Amino acid sequence: MGECCVVPLDSKLMGVEETYNKAMDVLQGLEFSLGGNWDYEHGCFDRSLDEGQKVWLRMPFEVTHGRLEGEHGGTGTVIRLGSPFVLKHLYNEGLDKEAQVRIVGAMLDQFQEPVDKDAPVEDKWVEQAKKLLKEVEERWVH
Repeated sequence: MGECCVVPLDSKLMGVEETYNKAMDVLQGLEFSLGGNWDYEHGCFDRSLDEGQKVWLRMPFEVTHGRLEGEHGGTGTVIRLGSPFVLKHLYNEGLDKEAQVRIVGAMLDQFQEPVDKDAPVEDKWVEQAKKLLKEVEERWVH
């Protein structure tokens, strides 16, 4: 089993600059998407490695020209890729036993917080991420 929750990976793409749209074209073909924590100046391309979406290969980037405006980039947006890494989040399965009924709308707050946001990453996921990263590197056209 891996020792930590985030495992950095070496990549020859680290530091490479490319238009956001060209990067997204390559990565969408390998089932990556723009991670939810993006802003105008940086973001991550994410790809789940497991069916439960608990283990991820993440490729961070920063915007060097232009401005990121969501999944479709922005006119002239250029990014620089950072160091990719694998991360894992563990969640309790099922409904939250302490779900509370809200007065307004009588909605159930049914989903639990992660049990361990920083769970250890097993070696099999690191190896799978390395294979996927190699495929990304092979498809990347400079």
